[in-house]
Amino acid sequence: MKAVWGASSRRLPALKVLSTTRTGWICQSCRGNRAGRKLFSSSSSSSALQDLEDKKPFFVTTPIFYVNASPHVGHLYSMLVADVLKRWEVLNGREAILSTGTDEHGMKVQRAAELQDVPPKSLCDTNSETFRDLARKANISYDHFIRTTDFEHREAVEFFWERLRESGYIYETKHEGWYCVSDETYYPDSMVEKRVSPVTGKGFMASVESGNAVEWTEERNYHFRLTAFREQLLQFYSETPRWIVPEHRFAEARNWVEHNLEDLSISRPASRLDWGIRVPGDPSQTIYVWIDALINYITVTGYPRWQPGERNTDAWPADVHVVGKDILRFHCIYWPALLMALGLPLPRRVLSHGHWQMSGQKMSKSTGNVVNPFFALDRWGVDTMRYFLIRSSVIREDANYNNDLIVEKYKKQLQSDLGNLLNRLTRPKQWSVRGAVEAMAPTKSEPTLPRVQPQRRLAEAITGRVADRMSTLNIDKALDEIMEFAGETNAFLQDAAPWTAAKNNDVAAVNEIIFHGADTMRIIGILLQPFIPEKAADLLDRLGVSPGRRTIEYAMPYADDDFGTSLVPLGEGASSSLFPPLPVED
Repeated sequence: MKAVWGASSRRLPALKVLSTTRTGWICQSCRGNRAGRKLFSSSSSSSALQDLEDKKPFFVTTPIFYVNASPHVGHLYSMLVADVLKRWEVLNGREAILSTGTDEHGMKVQRAAELQDVPPKSLCDTNSETFRDLARKANISYDHFIRTTDFEHREAVEFFWERLRESGYIYETKHEGWYCVSDETYYPDSMVEKRVSPVTGKGFMASVESGNAVEWTEERNYHFRLTAFREQLLQFYSETPRWIVPEHRFAEARNWVEHNLEDLSISRPASRLDWGIRVPGDPSQTIYVWIDALINYITVTGYPRWQPGERNTDAWPADVHVVGKDILRFHCIYWPALLMALGLPLPRRVLSHGHWQMSGQKMSKSTGNVVNPFFALDRWGVDTMRYFLIRSSVIREDANYNNDLIVEKYKKQLQSDLGNLLNRLTRPKQWSVRGAVEAMAPTKSEPTLPRVQPQRRLAEAITGRVADRMSTLNIDKALDEIMEFAGETNAFLQDAAPWTAAKNNDVAAVNEIIFHGADTMRIIGILLQPFIPEKAADLLDRLGVSPGRRTIEYAMPYADDDFGTSLVPLGEGASSSLFPPLPVED
């Protein structure tokens, strides 16, 4: 589902409007239980909707990924962003659901299967499992892994199509324009240009946005009245100014609706595209892959069989769709318009991140400049890769993948600011962390040492600062806050010099310094759990933090008086540290 925006290439002539009379079509699972099909309606009472708000789980989604080739690090990044958002909600005590999966229909997949001389479903089965393996390997806490070839999804798409048709928003007409197989979309004439292949020297027509080749097609198919929703979309944008993160990408969607909106071709002749879901009642047409793909987000919530009280009934609307910037318009124009057409609630926010690049170019399976995420995870470790990718500020801008940067961040930030700090607190024989906790935690007294007072103030504020960043979906900035606080804690320990107080037998000073240093590390460990869950758990184990005291309410000074006795051996030397030396650095 990673592609770029497209639209019909021109205004449509002589429209043939489909009848809106109910045909009697019903999904197979619903036959014999017609009363079971209940949709969320925009006419629901405000009190009922408020009740839904109070009980609703947090629901976050990744894009579903095309299976025409193997995953790259960009796919991993989308998964990680969604995973951090889910884990943060769980840390805060809220039920949370994460959905990911694979997009398995369309011309791109059909041609990939033809080139490999395998049935499309076989290709999908193999490559879908590879994406699932990646999610497992990267410790992605997904609840649903949807495949668009799933039977339940086919039913949801067919039902959705019928409701659109009955609402009068689908018509049939002749369509001609530039179609890009790589991007699975039509482009208008204004977004196509002639280019010359640097390899063959031959000219070809290409998309201005993606650079991928386009081909002229003329065919009869079905269209969605996207233009009927121009004013509704603009009003929605105006009323929800923070719907798209980051803000500058919101302007792109608004500008497109204001100046480039056209009705959308939503089917292809089955004679050209055989691999997909057929249009209900017209097997000569295959439903456009993006209509098929977008509906996955409601399929996993039980659509079209929503029932009051069922677990996933209240999951929709999605709290956050995580998408790459290249598919922003599909999610922020097509998708809300389709939902508006059926009176269904819109997703609450869309987080659109940038791309990972190699040598200044977007990673792409078609160009081959990709980083194999499995190799990277094996080489650097799961949490090291999670840390590097999340902290690299790809939310707002594109970023370069660079092994040297991974090594630098590992040494300066993970090894020094976290690993070495933890060792300095827990390994020395001159003091006991548990002894310091027993001496200080019960009193909850104000610090007496001048250097400790500002450290405690920082500890009191850090959880709120991180929460503010997370509430605006700035997960990289949230991680920045935590790691900057870790650096400040390192500086605190160096300045407070508990080893000097220990030499002078000043037990009270040692206990005060060590307690506040360890208490700070405890808070840091709790806050790091959504980002680097395995290493954060190890850190908290070494501090002796009970598994039942690792939620957000404990991420405050003096919140835990029971920690300090390590739950695991602390070891000696660098090799047994939280972040040991890297075996390979280049």
